[in-house]
Amino acid sequence: MYQLFLSLVTVSSVQAASHGYSWAYSGAHGEKTWPTNYGFCGGVYQSPLDFHENILQYDSSLRPIKLFGYDVATAESFTVSNNGHSVSVTLVPTMKIEIEPFHYTASQLHLHWGHKNNPKGSEHCIEGRRFPAEVHVVHYNSDKYTDITKATEAADGLAVLGILIEVGSFNPSFENILSHLNSIKYKDQSIQIAGFNVQELFPKRLDEYFRYEGSLTTPPCNPSVLWTVFRNPVLISEAQVSLLEN
Repeated sequence: MYQLFLSLVTVSSVQAASHGYSWAYSGAHGEKTWPTNYGFCGGVYQSPLDFHENILQYDSSLRPIKLFGYDVATAESFTVSNNGHSVSVTLVPTMKIEIEPFHYTASQLHLHWGHKNNPKGSEHCIEGRRFPAEVHVVHYNSDKYTDITKATEAADGLAVLGILIEVGSFNPSFENILSHLNSIKYKDQSIQIAGFNVQELFPKRLDEYFRYEGSLTTPPCNPSVLWTVFRNPVLISEAQVSLLEN
């Protein structure tokens, strides 16, 4: 078993970033404009990163991620939404993780993916290699903050688990989300779905990951995230990736 640790300087507080601007991945409000409209987007703690050997440091003190309440009963429900930028799944507050010394409560998960002209849509890279998609499971520090809004403004407020996606065999667990995409084709559409075991979206090895202190990857880019990006990608089929691209 091994884990990898990326050490960055910790910031103690987060000042409010600029709000009220529209943003997009391309066009007039694309990524090049983010630092102008959202000051943190040009900061030294900006995520995502390319994990390569020159910046990685092994840390034997890190432990496997502990997940609690991730097997959500079908009697519970999640809300799957199209927010105009991504597919987002609102999670239930009984889902928690422990990253010592804090406990974090799940808020939502969302996906990042590419398109037919640029199919490598992951946020993070490994040794320069980008993946077709990436899942982010967002949690807030519920030991210190009452909700995710307050936590987002604090340097120790959020913990995000990143799952890299590679093309391979069909993955039935992802159908819990992907099978509903046709119902949320347009911005602000949403649908209720039955609960499922969210841990089945994860790689089997929860002890192999990259850890660093960074930021939200999209505006307002607050440097408030403790990142855990799993080293081993999860496989989904090419047809499943196409559901996202389309």
